[in-house]
Formats: sequence, C-alpha cells, structure tokens
Amino acid sequence: MVEWNEMVQLMIDWIDADLTAAPTLLRMSEQLGYSPYYCTKQFHALTGTTLRDYIWMRRISRAALELRDTDTRILDIAVKFGFSSQEAFSRAFSKAFNTTPSAHRKAPCPIPLTIRAEVFTPYHYLIKERDKMREVHLQEAEIKLEVIPAHKFIGIWDLASHNYAGFWENGHDCDEISGTLESMSHHTLAGQLGQTAGWFYKNGQKGYLYGIPVSSDYNGKIPEGMECRDIPESEYLVFFHPPFDYLKDNGQVMRTVEQVAWNYDPKVMGYAWDEETKQDYQRHFPEGYGYAVLRPVRKLTGNEE
Repeated sequence: MVEWNEMVQLMIDWIDADLTAAPTLLRMSEQLGYSPYYCTKQFHALTGTTLRDYIWMRRISRAALELRDTDTRILDIAVKFGFSSQEAFSRAFSKAFNTTPSAHRKAPCPIPLTIRAEVFTPYHYLIKERDKMREVHLQEAEIKLEVIPAHKFIGIWDLASHNYAGFWENGHDCDEISGTLESMSHHTLAGQLGQTAGWFYKNGQKGYLYGIPVSSDYNGKIPEGMECRDIPESEYLVFFHPPFDYLKDNGQVMRTVEQVAWNYDPKVMGYAWDEETKQDYQRHFPEGYGYAVLRPVRKLTGNEE
C-alpha cells in the first residue's frame, strides 16, 4: 500500500526534524489518523526496525557527530539526546559502536552510523500519480569543465555492478556502508559533496564504485571491507542538471544527463576521454546540487586533433 510508504516517511521526517524532542507515537498516530499499534506495525514492516530502536539509533548517531564536531561536554550531549546520565550514554554508545564517547572524541574512527530512512521513493510517487496527467518541463543537460585535484578515494569497487541499484543488490549493506562513510564526512575532499558513486574501468570492463573522496594526505583508518586508492589530478567534463524535485523528476533528470554524458564526443572541445587510470563520478543531491556525471578528460595533442 503506497499510502503507507508516504505516511511512514512523514513519521521519519517528523522524527528527524528534531531528534532531541522527537514527537510521541501518540501524537504522530493522531496526525495520521490511525491507531498507535497500526502505525508502529507499518513502520517496522517498511523500515525493518521498530520505531523505538530507530529513534534510539538516530539519536546516538547524531550524538556521535556532535562528539566529533563540537567541544560540547559529553554529559551535555547525553542529556540533549535523552540519556539520563553520562554513564547511560556511554553504555549505549559502546553497545552501538564498540567504543566509548571519550575515546571517539579523542580519535574519531569510522563507525556505522544509522542514516535517515527512505521508504517513499520516486517509484512510489509514480505509482501514486499514475492516474494523473503531468507535463514535465526539464532543461537540457549543461556541459562544463572542472578540475579535481589529486585525492584519495575510500570505498568499494565492484566489477560485477554497473549502476546504483545493482551495486546494493550485489551483497553490499547500504545502511552499514552509508553510515560508516557518514562518520567520515569531516574528511571529505574540499569542494566535494561527500558520499559519491561512479564508474571505473579494469581491463576494458566497466564496474561501479561507491565511497568518499578524501584529501591526498589522508592517513587515517580504512573501514573494514573498503580500499583506499590514489586518484591523480584531472580535468573532468561535467554533464549537469541543476536542482530538481527528487520524487517527481529524478528518473527523467538522470536519463537526460546520462544520455548526453555517454554519447558525447569530447573532441569538439579539444579533449579525449582519460578513464583508464581514473574514474567517473556521479553527484546526486537533487534539491541542493542537482545531478551530474563527471568523466575525466585530457587535452588532445596536435597529432590527435
């Protein structure tokens, strides 16, 4: 029932709007017009976790970011996120992340944060709107050049996957990987958006990658199951669509951009593709950045033109 995907997403939105004072189950059920029991049952069915556990893990994950990014006292963070004492917070933190709050503050390391759940997607929106006629006005993909400095990329390279959906269906745990990378967001390469997907090439075969770009001098811990690779500086052709409505236009925007990106001839700009030792990137942040495919290029020499 697609309506429940939308209603559970509303519950998630209400909770995440203020994790320090999340609305009660009773209040949310009254707003949705269903019994508390039925709301919790549907929440568990769609998210795979209980409402109580979701709120608990989102709070402790947000607290972990405050430990990392602020100088606020551990006791004050504990109270802010609903723990009765610093000791209770420390027990919960250790249970969730196998380290203590004080140890994590002194030496932040990758930990599997619980990220915001998404149960109402463009697919569900299209089902909901299938009987409605809607004229879509989207612009053509823009093309521009961008230089990305030398950096390291921490993540997973999977030759057996070729796109975002296929990657997660190929045995990779989306919640664990995304949560762990979120805990490393303070290391993100300057000017980049954080968690990044894309494509790579090995012996003529194209695979899919997912991870986070970090500075070239990064020497911190590499999460278990991930690699760290050096990516040289390069110019990239960026095929780009500005911010859009994710639920309504995501599929069409991605098709529009990728149609241009995979069929473009860089010779018209005096370039050739340079993907053998580098990798392509996706930037997908619909309401803030938009969508882009980035392909590395090199300038043509006189003999090649």
